[in-house]
Amino acid sequence: MLSLARAVYFTTNGASVRTFNRCFGVIVKRPNRPVENFERLIRCFVSPSKAFSQLSGMVKQGPRPLVICGPSGSGKSTLLKKLFKEFPETFGFSVSHTTRKPRPGEENGVHYHFVSVEEMQAAIENGEFIETAVFSGNMYGTSKKAVENVQQQGKVCVLDIEIEGVKQVRNSDRLNPLLVFVNPPSVAELERRLRGRQTETEESLQKRLNTARVEIEYGSTPGNFDIVVHNNNLKQAYADLRDFIVRELETQQNQGINVSLIRVAMNED
Repeated sequence: MLSLARAVYFTTNGASVRTFNRCFGVIVKRPNRPVENFERLIRCFVSPSKAFSQLSGMVKQGPRPLVICGPSGSGKSTLLKKLFKEFPETFGFSVSHTTRKPRPGEENGVHYHFVSVEEMQAAIENGEFIETAVFSGNMYGTSKKAVENVQQQGKVCVLDIEIEGVKQVRNSDRLNPLLVFVNPPSVAELERRLRGRQTETEESLQKRLNTARVEIEYGSTPGNFDIVVHNNNLKQAYADLRDFIVRELETQQNQGINVSLIRVAMNED
């Protein structure tokens, strides 16, 4: 299955940009010293205003970014895959960097750029990343090069991010994103799906489930998202997601925002 996690894109009148996921920051490399606590380092060096400032020069008015969030195993990646398949000329995809190990079936340079901690630190120190984040003890980041590659395609921005990233982007007047939360049927079903992957240790599985409970509580709180898609049935969940996107993009078009690529693609069905 194509992994679209942490992907970020948005259209800029014919040029799209891939941007930030969860949190923003810079890590100063410490030569010959291992990183023992990624979370502490990120908190020490995080600077959202600086990241948004870097990005502002790359952003022009265009369709509102689409943010999709949900617990691991909620089915958000499957929904995104269906969206990309139906509208291949409308939405973009860029490849993030990560220090985690590849899962079965994942290819380097396709699903992620798999790098070492040292390589990631060096790239961050060299200013190659727009954002970096930590999840389950592994680092993730969006490089400027990845952004530029998507920007040249002129496609619509999609962000598949965690709750902390949602909190960052929802406060940005510059981005003004559409916020979608994908809610799993239950925590028990979520656990069944995660166990079925056979990629988690018992400890990491329990961490994901604990995180999922927090995410579900936040996602279910009125006002945090524009729509909550309940993924009890994949067909219905995708229909709900698609209808929401079509309706919102038609509204933007009526407001004079350049969404011609979206309209052409959506008129084909």
